[in-house]
Amino acid sequence: MICALASSVCFGAASVLQAMGARAAEPGTGGGVDVALMWRALRQWRYLAGLGMDGLGFVLQIVALRTLPIYVVGAALAASLAVTAVIASRVLKVRLSRVEWAAVAVVCAGLAMLALASGKEGHRDGSEALRWALLGISFGVLLLGVGAGRLPERPRALVLGLGAGFGFGVVEVAVRLIDGIDFADPVWYALLVGGGAAFVLLTSALQRGSVTTATAGAVLGETIGPAIVGVAWLGDRTREGLGWLAIVGFAVAVAGSLTLARFGEAPAPASAPESATL
Repeated sequence: MICALASSVCFGAASVLQAMGARAAEPGTGGGVDVALMWRALRQWRYLAGLGMDGLGFVLQIVALRTLPIYVVGAALAASLAVTAVIASRVLKVRLSRVEWAAVAVVCAGLAMLALASGKEGHRDGSEALRWALLGISFGVLLLGVGAGRLPERPRALVLGLGAGFGFGVVEVAVRLIDGIDFADPVWYALLVGGGAAFVLLTSALQRGSVTTATAGAVLGETIGPAIVGVAWLGDRTREGLGWLAIVGFAVAVAGSLTLARFGEAPAPASAPESATL
């Protein structure tokens, strides 16, 4: 559980550091993610520190997924939005409403319930069909992104966010299924394609639509599906008699994270130009 929470802290802090680094890069014109912004941001120590925090968070996520049920890790990763919100309120001077402060407390309460109720990770290896299904889903995420690009602006951000969440969910399940280096195993390709597709779709969603909508979709996609797979196919369980507490804790943590969805992209201070957003 410590690794899952530490991973959440790393991802939450990385969002703020990367936002600060990107704003310091001062791109000339345009909005969202562009080549000039990325190249200039890479010269900023805060942006590089954020990438380092992302890398550390991913390593901790792998450790957590190898020792905890997927539903616990998924909820903890969604809780990184609470970390981003708290840090943004201090460092970026972003004002949180009472509802958002309450949501931070709710997320913490949900994670506490999960910590009390969760058992050990399941020990099932997963069927060959599941491994190929993950690969199929990872390519399906790419196709979903192509189709979503033709939708109107409002549903487009939600569909792209959901697709990104599905891709990140593929990564979570794939990490559990990987057992040594075997490039004949479709899970390795599912990991690469799913992770790459998720990054592209989420970036597109943040560029072309509502950050809140896109992030809410991503949170739903990366938590619910993998949790079901972990319980149904990989043998994830709760402590005896505490299944209800795990369900409540998971629902509470995810609901609190959805309330904080606008922090999926660390918000800019009121005076910051739009061209400096991630």
